[in-house]
Amino acid sequence: MNRHENRMTMPGEAQIQFLDADFRIIKPGNFVRCAVTGTAIPIDELRYWSVERQEAYANPDAVLKRLESLGFI
Repeated sequence: MNRHENRMTMPGEAQIQFLDADFRIIKPGNFVRCAVTGTAIPIDELRYWSVERQEAYANPDAVLKRLESLGFI
């Protein structure tokens, strides 16, 4: 699946494998959940994730909160 395919035809939460600078869709869907806030993130707007923890984040603030909770900041 690539960015030009219509994901709106596959409603529901996607399962994604997060890779360095990319991701692979394991189970099609039109969103993933932020690991910190629980917010639904449309696949086309997914910009922040952790390869190590295999987590998606809604925005940079969510990334910072996760890093703080893990003691990195």
